[in-house]
Amino acid sequence: MKNLYTLSLAAALMLGAATAHAQTPARNASGAPVPMESYGKAITPDGAIGAHDLLDRMKSSESVTAKVAVEVLTSCAKKGCWMDVALPNGEVMKVRFVDYGFFVPTEGLTGKRAILQGVASKEVIDVATQRHYLEDAGKSKEEIEKITEPKIAYTFLADGVLIGD
Repeated sequence: MKNLYTLSLAAALMLGAATAHAQTPARNASGAPVPMESYGKAITPDGAIGAHDLLDRMKSSESVTAKVAVEVLTSCAKKGCWMDVALPNGEVMKVRFVDYGFFVPTEGLTGKRAILQGVASKEVIDVATQRHYLEDAGKSKEEIEKITEPKIAYTFLADGVLIGD
């Protein structure tokens, strides 16, 4: 019986350590979960990691399947077919949606919290694609023409997204 108790205690400690970095769902002052709008595949915020943890995982892998909590910077102003989210290293991660199967709102997302489920990777973004994103965002012709070289960027292909305050 003593061994069973010790084993149970060890398992509980290991589970606690394994989930220590996981993000908990957003809660209001009374402790109730903050409602989040769902887009794409139905997901929950449970088990989402922070963007810092995502970057740590990407140090040792070309791509990472994850559920991650991020801050939204902007979304496609034309159709809502992509979002830019903040990374803790100061970079921006472009979020696209599997098979363009769903879209997010075209405005009002700046500063909101999002939970993304899908695959993060680093990829080369060619000049034409970078310019296309700037056109979608409503940038000026001068700003668009400043793009002259491909760049390596973090991207995320999401199959489900939650967005809330």
